[in-house]
Amino acid sequence: MPSVVNRIMRYARSPQARRMRAKAERYARDPRTQAKMRGLLARFRGGGGRRR
Repeated sequence: MPSVVNRIMRYARSPQARRMRAKAERYARDPRTQAKMRGLLARFRGGGGRRR
């Protein structure tokens, strides 16, 4: 039985993982996505302004 690390490494080299990585990179370059992430980070850091 292969170890978990070996299974992850094998998946990371697969064509499916390459497609998913490329999709994630495109998503991360999107200005709207970047704005959403900045808003989330500000909320977690306490700079969001909205309190419950």
